[in-house]
Order: sequence, then structure tokens, then C-alpha cells
Amino acid sequence: MAIEVFNRYESKYLLTDEQYAHFYNDLLKYMELDAYNKKHEYYSISNLYFDTPQDSLIRASLSKPKYKEKLRLRAYGIPEENAKVYLEIKKKVFGLVNKRRTALKLDEAYEFVRSGQAPELADYMNKQVVEEIKYFLRVYDLEPKVYLAYERKALFDKNSRDLRITFDTNIRSRRYDLKLEQGDYGEPLVKDGRWLMEVKAEKTVPLWLSQLLCEHGLYRTGFSKYGNEFRHLVRTTNLNYQTERILVPGTDFNPSIEQDKTIIERESVLYA
Repeated sequence: MAIEVFNRYESKYLLTDEQYAHFYNDLLKYMELDAYNKKHEYYSISNLYFDTPQDSLIRASLSKPKYKEKLRLRAYGIPEENAKVYLEIKKKVFGLVNKRRTALKLDEAYEFVRSGQAPELADYMNKQVVEEIKYFLRVYDLEPKVYLAYERKALFDKNSRDLRITFDTNIRSRRYDLKLEQGDYGEPLVKDGRWLMEVKAEKTVPLWLSQLLCEHGLYRTGFSKYGNEFRHLVRTTNLNYQTERILVPGTDFNPSIEQDKTIIERESVLYA
């Protein structure tokens, strides 16, 4: 059964083909491929991200708050009409990532987000997570916004499952045909074909990994797939937002009109 609830710290790095090849080879001294990658070079992941009509979630995320959250629908490969997919809430609080997800059938997931009404519980669902997503959907008026797909290779520490490193390549996106079953095509998100490496650890990373990153001259980046796709959208279109008030559940974050203007002004400087 796939892990449905976990907490971890994540660090991201952008690598060239050459950096990837050298670093990956050195990693194999300490890590091993996950079960699927032992039989297949990559596995494909497709995601559908949801946001408000005003893109409130991604705009708030790009303002670098201490708390942020998002909702996405994930499938492995291109799902069939009645395939099992995963509806996920991903939160980040003071650097700690919390991901909570439940399995659903594809049509159940679409209808859940569209109507806000939870599906009839089945044995493959996580009841607690379904209730949390139901609340999330009451707080935010969500609609499908962007499709993101990529190929992934994943490794685990040979001595501890607490450390996982993934390599994503061929990252692509689209803002049309927003259905997972319609195919995994899209425009390249990373133009020069670099690899996105993510280090995912429940605790601190081991000393050998810190030394290896230093030896290879690899440094953390703030790269976000959805965030970078949105930055590209802002650069290439003339978005005009109306100010709005957002209350983030479980926090005192309630942006005023002035704070919303600040976010937009930051975007105009960042993407000019």
C-alpha cells in the first residue's frame, strides 16, 4: 500500500546531464533503486493542480509564507477512465513538508473537487484525509489550473528508508486539456533539459550525503514545478487580478488588500 500520510524535509537541486551522471554513480555506493526502478528505468508521474480563479494558492506560495498548501491529483502513467489515482493535500510549515493523500477512482476525484461532496467511502480510501480535503474544498473555490508530468527515478538509503532521493526529467506542462486521461503531452518546463533532484529526509541528512553534495558542487535551489510554470505564465501573459481575502486554515494568515497588492507588486518586479 502506498504511503498516505508523512512528514519530511525536502531540498531541491538542478543538475546538468553531466552532473547527474557523476552524482548518480556515486550515490549507488550508499543507495539503491526503489522496487519499480529496479525493473524500469523511469516511472511516469502526471499531476493536475487545482487553484482558485485568482490563483490564490500559488500566488501565496510565491510570496514565501511560513505556511503554504496546495491540492493536486496524481496518477502514475496515463490513467484509464476508472483507474485509481491519488488526491493530495501538500502543506509546508516552517520548512517541514506534510503530504496527506487518499486513493480515489478517477471520476470520483473529479467529482469530489467539482462539487465539494465527498464520495461514498470505500476500503481503498483514507477516511481522515477525505474529511480534510472536504474541508479544504469548503475554504477554497478550486478549479483545475495546470497539468504537470515528468519521468522519475527514485532511490532509497540502503540502511534507512527515512532518506529518499528522486531525479525528475522531461518536465512538461500545459494549461489546456486538463484531464489526466487525455495524455502526458505538454511544453517543456526546463528548457535545457536539466534534472530536478529532490532530497527527502524525515530527519537530518547523513554526513556522507552532505560531503557528496559538497564534492560535486551542488547547491540547493528554490525550484518549484508549479511555481516556475506560473512564473512563465505571468511573463508571457497579461494577468489582471482582483484583490481578495484568503484565510489559511489553522493559521492567523489573513492577507489585507495592502498585502495582496504587495504580492502582485513582487510578481511585477520578478517577472518584468
